[in-house]
Amino acid sequence: MIELFLSAFITLFVVIDPPGCAPIYASLTTGASVQERRSMAARAVVIAAGILLLFAFVGRPLLHVLGIGLDAFRIAGGIMLFFIALEMVFERRTQRRESRAKKIEETPEVEDVSVFPMAMPMIAGPGSIATIMLLMAQAQGGVQRGMVLGALALNLLLMLGSLLLAGPLMRLVGERIEAVITRVLGVLLAALAVQFVLDGVRGAFMTP
Repeated sequence: MIELFLSAFITLFVVIDPPGCAPIYASLTTGASVQERRSMAARAVVIAAGILLLFAFVGRPLLHVLGIGLDAFRIAGGIMLFFIALEMVFERRTQRRESRAKKIEETPEVEDVSVFPMAMPMIAGPGSIATIMLLMAQAQGGVQRGMVLGALALNLLLMLGSLLLAGPLMRLVGERIEAVITRVLGVLLAALAVQFVLDGVRGAFMTP
């Protein structure tokens, strides 16, 4: 059970990426007061949690209605996560996030960034939605699903903490250390993604 929790936690941590969202949030809320930053951070995490929980519980029935097998979803999810990992290793994901944040900053009428872009797509994006659906589909029984949901809750709490401490955190970590951490996590995610694909292929060929 501990292995399942750790695997789910690490996978979600790499995909949701709380440390990577901190500098983006800091740049988006430069002109906001401390209270406004806290309010937007809490609202962003709550909205993202609602989106991810919706797909966590509705994802498997949705696959059944669409006629998509679990093994096919494992393979597709693994491929998607692998591309995310490549973007992390080569810093394309960070560049895309910074570009998106810059566009928001250049739009003066946009003040509340809690829904867009923070809650979605930065926290509850395609990668995290696919990941929580995949992990919940793989979990068997209420205990394992509880482990996955616990890993998700812990990651969302870490996200909230990183957003609340975005300014001091960025001054402490620095851009270079953040880039190194992102690349290491990208390599780890690539290995997990390949494992998802292998499990899907193995399951597809072993199914009578």
